[in-house]
Order: sequence, then C-alpha cells, then structure tokens
Amino acid sequence: MAHTRNTGPAKRAEASGPRAERRRGLRREVPGLVAVLADEQDFSAMRQYRTFAFDDHTDYLKAADDLLRSLARRQRHTAVALFDPEDFADYCDATGLDPDSPVSRSRFTADVAGHTVSIRYTGEPLTALLPVLIDTAVRQATQEYATELLAGLGACADCGQDIGRAALQRASHTLMRLLDRADAGSHHLVCSVSAPDEQLLAVLHADSSAASPAAPAPDGERAAAAVDPAEAAEFAAVLAVGIALETTGGIVLRTSNADTPDRLHGWRLRQGTLIPLTAGEVFSAYCTDAATGEPLSPEPGVEYCPGFPVTSPDDPDPHR
Repeated sequence: MAHTRNTGPAKRAEASGPRAERRRGLRREVPGLVAVLADEQDFSAMRQYRTFAFDDHTDYLKAADDLLRSLARRQRHTAVALFDPEDFADYCDATGLDPDSPVSRSRFTADVAGHTVSIRYTGEPLTALLPVLIDTAVRQATQEYATELLAGLGACADCGQDIGRAALQRASHTLMRLLDRADAGSHHLVCSVSAPDEQLLAVLHADSSAASPAAPAPDGERAAAAVDPAEAAEFAAVLAVGIALETTGGIVLRTSNADTPDRLHGWRLRQGTLIPLTAGEVFSAYCTDAATGEPLSPEPGVEYCPGFPVTSPDDPDPHR
C-alpha cells in the first residue's frame, strides 16, 4: 500500500489545535541570548572562519537587529551579549571543538550565557543598545579587576586585618561622606586611579535634589542621596585600590541644578587619602589639554570650586 502525506483537514487541525498552541506558548517561555560582535576589530577576527557568512560589519549589525526584532514579534524573551572572538578561540581549544562551525559558536554562546554581561532586548535599535552593553561590560570588568586586586593584598603584618577589606570600608565611608557634604542636586562623580596594569576609571551618578533642609530625613538630617548600588560598589572598589596601594588618582564631582551654574569640585589621592583641590587647581585641571598641556577655554555656565574635607580621624584604618 502506498503511503501518502496527510495534508488534509485533520493535519491542519493538529497544527492549529490546543496542542500546537501549548507548544508555541512553551517556546515563548524559553529565553534566548544573541551574542553580537560589537566592533570592527572583533568582526574582522571572525572573518577568518569560512562558515562565518558576513563580510561587512554594517550588514552584520543590520541582520542582528532584524533577528532581534523577529524574536520580539514572536514574543521571545531575548537578551543581548557581546561575542568575544578571543574567548571563543580559547573555549574551542579547551573543549576540542572546531571553531569554524556555527554549532561551536552556538554552543559557546549558550555555555557563557550565565557568566557574561547581557541586557534584555526591549525593541530598541541595536545601535542604541550596544553602547549601553559595552559600558556595562567595561564596568563589570573594572570592578572584577579591582576586587581581585584587593583580595590578593593579604593581611596587615601588624594587626592581621585584611588590607583590601579595610581599604574598601574606608572608600565606602569616604564616598558616603562626600555625597553627604555635597550641595543638593544631581551629581556626576568620576574616580580615576592608577593600578599596576592599567588606569582604572569609575563613574557614579547620584541625586540629592530632594535631600535639602526643606525635605529632612526622619532623624532631622538631610536625606541620603539616591545612588545605583552597582555603580556605588564599582566606584568604591576603584577608590579602594588607590587607598590600599597609595597610587596616584583623584575624584571630580559635578553638581547640577536647574537655573544655576554647574559646580565642579576636585580631590587628589595622596598616600591613600583624598586631599581637596583649590578652586584654582580645579580650574587648571579642567582648562588644560591633558595630551598637549595647552590651555583650554573655560566651560560656560560652570563654577570651579574647591574640594571640601571628606575624611575624618574616625575613618577606618587604611592599613598602609
């Protein structure tokens, strides 16, 4: 008896019936991860593989954007991560996989999903999402490096206390005091510290617009500034490296309020302690080209202000 393919009403009913709808619903509950080659250098590194189908980075990003939009239309919960060609090559060496294979690239993406920075895709253009993803990845890498460096410093020879932990505690106290003593407003802080292998940079945004005498906290003091915990942790870790190692560095604070000039304050890190800069030193730092040493025009609508004290004798011991 000859077999014929069932394409009649019963088959169509099966494809559109309750069971099929349950399968589609289940697929919508399975999260996805799309790993993207964010820059030309990473893209060029992947072009060595015969099975990598793209030869133009712009076309590649457009195809990735189309894929994300297609997944969103199917109500798939998707996150976007960065694809690192060097990590991929190391992964293939360690697992014995052929790097010139789409299956290997897929397996690498799936295996690193729980260990890499990713951002949920919510329909925005990929060109807008990638800078945020890159910034998030850089911030995480900075904090991980700072944390590992602090953890490796060991214990104080005199008292036995962990040096890195003590420096981190001091950095956290210093940051809280800095925000507490700053004028009310929206704050943008930058901490730069020299580390053994690189220059570490951390950025913190805080808002104390409502933390004014007109809006006291329950204990009668000014309410604490609102900060992102992840940013604060990274900022404290970077500052702690400078404190523990007594390296060069500093902090700049920019405070903004509506209808008033922005105010700039600065501090230098010396022997593990933040030393306030004078107004002239803040002006000089901002109005000098770091590369050439040539003077720059002052920024309009900005007041260059001295730093204010942010340390006190009761701060945790930095164990220098």
